[in-house]
Amino acid sequence: MDFDNDTFPAAISLNSVAGPEFSTEVTETAGGFEKRNQNWAGARLRFNVATGVRTEADYEILLNFFYARAGRARGFRFQDWSDFKSGNIDDNPTFADQVLGVGDGANQFFYLRKTYSSGGVTYTRRITRPVNGTVTVGLGGINQATGWTVSNDTGLITFATPPALGVAVSAGFLFDVPARFDIDRLEPVHMFKGVVQLPELPIVEIRE
Repeated sequence: MDFDNDTFPAAISLNSVAGPEFSTEVTETAGGFEKRNQNWAGARLRFNVATGVRTEADYEILLNFFYARAGRARGFRFQDWSDFKSGNIDDNPTFADQVLGVGDGANQFFYLRKTYSSGGVTYTRRITRPVNGTVTVGLGGINQATGWTVSNDTGLITFATPPALGVAVSAGFLFDVPARFDIDRLEPVHMFKGVVQLPELPIVEIRE
């Protein structure tokens, strides 16, 4: 997969429309009852960043980024401003934010993840693009400054020594979304001098 470790311009993405989507087939019977089939086990994020392009300066930044990605050809990092922290959006990440697993004395590899819970149901999302320098790790509720490394391209944490049996492994972090443009053509509308609008500018998460 062609992927550039560059982040979509924050000044434009800050005003984007963003959210997760699932794929569900809904069949209605003659009696008005429904049958629902969930096609995807996991959600996929979609963004529309057209609202972030308002000036010629914005468009020039976007144009450079779009040319460099060759439209849909190359992936990039995208910050979802509505959900980019391991914990609450208003709090700084801490090493105890997300439990990644429990040690067994042999496994030294743990992937970053974030869970979402409601009504007794928990959804687990794997995080593959942590922001460089933001990851903190805990073992058994104690911060670990050393003894581990993390890949910013996969979200894999590797311990020098496998965590002991029964010890909870946790982490805190900021993260980006691996994404790509969902169009191969830009169609700007130059309203008047200095003002540019785009009818749409869709960006979609890349499944990994």
